[in-house]
Amino acid sequence: MHIGKVQSLLFVGLFMLAAMPAQAQTDIPRAQTLRVVQETLPNTLDPAGLGGNPRVNGYSWNTYDRLITFGTMALPNGNLVYDYNTLIPALAESWEQSADGKTLTFKIRKGATFHDGAPVTAEDVKWSLDRAVSVTVAKSQLATGSLTDPAQFSVLDAHTIRISLPRADRYTLPNLALSFPVIINAKRVRAHAAADDPWGVEWLKSNDAGGGAYKLAGFEPGQRLELLRHDGWTVGPLPAMRRVIMQQVPAAATRRALVERNDADIAMDILPRDIVDMEQSGKFNVVSTPQVNAFQFIAMNAGIKPFDDVRVRQAIAYALPYRQMFEAALLGRGFPLFGGSGEDKSGRFPAPHPYAADLDKAKKLLAEAGLAGGFETSLSFDAGIASVAEPAALLVQESLARIGIRLRIEKIPAGQIGNALIKKEVPFYFEGSAAWLRDTDYFFRIFYQGDTRWNYGNYHNPEITRLAQDARWETDPAQYTAMTRRMVEIANRDVPIILLWQAAQELVAQKTLQGFVYYHHRQVDFRTLSRR
Repeated sequence: MHIGKVQSLLFVGLFMLAAMPAQAQTDIPRAQTLRVVQETLPNTLDPAGLGGNPRVNGYSWNTYDRLITFGTMALPNGNLVYDYNTLIPALAESWEQSADGKTLTFKIRKGATFHDGAPVTAEDVKWSLDRAVSVTVAKSQLATGSLTDPAQFSVLDAHTIRISLPRADRYTLPNLALSFPVIINAKRVRAHAAADDPWGVEWLKSNDAGGGAYKLAGFEPGQRLELLRHDGWTVGPLPAMRRVIMQQVPAAATRRALVERNDADIAMDILPRDIVDMEQSGKFNVVSTPQVNAFQFIAMNAGIKPFDDVRVRQAIAYALPYRQMFEAALLGRGFPLFGGSGEDKSGRFPAPHPYAADLDKAKKLLAEAGLAGGFETSLSFDAGIASVAEPAALLVQESLARIGIRLRIEKIPAGQIGNALIKKEVPFYFEGSAAWLRDTDYFFRIFYQGDTRWNYGNYHNPEITRLAQDARWETDPAQYTAMTRRMVEIANRDVPIILLWQAAQELVAQKTLQGFVYYHHRQVDFRTLSRR
């Protein structure tokens, strides 16, 4: 980028960060104000809003409470991540599950209040869960935990609510700890609802009805979002940061410059090369955590020739230069999902697959498929991730040419590629995704079967479909592992998608900031941050 353009963008970023309400500037010390720059802001403030971008999940995590939440654990490098296998109280101070697993009873904390000072009651909790199973985005996810009908939620008294299930479901409790089933101030939303919008969808797009650690202080879509600490919050320790300002700064170079000048405390969406430079300088706190619930991959549409032939898919899996792609795209920052020994019997997913570059084997498989002379196709990716995808795609193009596959590289705008993936029109592409829940059978139900967009390989295998459905209800650990091990074995054999790596969730912060925790939503939890 031309230096004059960088300076111009930096000036704009500084000007916008400086344009803050005078009251907040004078009343709250700089040490208790957190300034965050990122590529985009939430495009709606409704935690279950249709079409919400990932930033919405970070907003709702900090401004709304859930009944329960995940514990945390330390990785070997000391970084903190959420502990998927440990659930702890949040707005519910305790809960009980019946012996048959079909009834969950939650005790709501007494003294908890919403941002307007109204007390949180079991009636609010019921209305919120009713809404969650009725509004599109949350409805789809909560159904994976047998939460589908408002009739399942019953108020027993002002601080007790019961959830009834058709059968015990291992995914009910984890679903309640996700970003979607937030507890909303029912009275406040009802005052702005309408006959054709009983859940206040329109009003919640730009307003706050939560009771979480932070409350909305200002929102200018596409520019800035400001949060203030909710001093009446009782669900956890009061955050050290009393004020959070999130600024949308599209240019990565400008985000880096703002942190370097100490005009921002945290910069998100920094390019890998900049991350390395800033880490090597020793002047910043570079937080790098593998996205344990996410994965990057190359998908082949098994419903389109020649990718409907498993030998073609295997040939490509043997032809990819995995290590070079990893280094070119991410400078090796993340966790490889290639180079597996094939000896892993744990049934884990995602886990490293056993393919490695072997061009002779790739050529032999193509010949067996009747394509000894190769073929022509395109490799597509979302233009919005070109900084990562393009270096990898060029290496794929070069390597596949050695086995006769002539590849066109196509950068497609996000909206267009999304529609094409839904229609199963893209033959071969580079993509990434993540799962809200981390059990192997859950990954397979989402990504390896069905007619949804998330079945990226357009793959249909009756055995995997049966195993994924049956494993959901399996309570014997040994039998569950045997079932998931078989699913992984089939997926490695048929390779509708070729796992590449788990990228690192990375950000750059001022050296004084500490307390970062990686969560499934891949956004920053401001509640745990403090200055040394």
